Amino acid sequence: MARIGAPPEQHYTLPEEFAALLGQCVANFGWLEEIIKRTIYALESARLADDLTEEELQSWLERIGHLADDSMGTLIEQLDAAMRRHPGLHDRNRITDRLNEIRLHRNLLCHASWRPTEGKARWHPAFVSNRGEVQKRALSLEDLDRIRGDTLEIGTRVMRVMRATGERGCWAGDDEA
Repeated sequence: MARIGAPPEQHYTLPEEFAALLGQCVANFGWLEEIIKRTIYALESARLADDLTEEELQSWLERIGHLADDSMGTLIEQLDAAMRRHPGLHDRNRITDRLNEIRLHRNLLCHASWRPTEGKARWHPAFVSNRGEVQKRALSLEDLDRIRGDTLEIGTRVMRVMRATGERGCWAGDDEA
């Protein structure tokens, strides 16, 4: 088992500015997941045949409904597959690669236990990936701000894919406003 640092008996309160930016990163990850789900919906619904039987439509709706519970990695795989089936999307590989980079940041920021470092401007996320890789580098406000911005940038690119379908990308609760 990989050792990630001292035992976690001590709880550390993050500095307010660091905690706020970390929270904004997490909020952006949630927004990105919603955009991915909406884009999958738009890509898949744009391909639906006009002559679906009620049974076929219900089956499709059930499959789309399961997106709500899918992990970020599974959503990225489903988006990649949906983009592959949709003609005219040329940026698929770059989008998928970038989303996978953001997914790694998401897992780190959402699942780490935070420890102070000798330098007060950086905090160490105690985290071991599912491949056994230990996070060794402490993060600063600048690192978090870059991750926040990168998440917004790729979300905007994914949204352009959704809009290219001509579909709105509906989701549960959209009609409850």
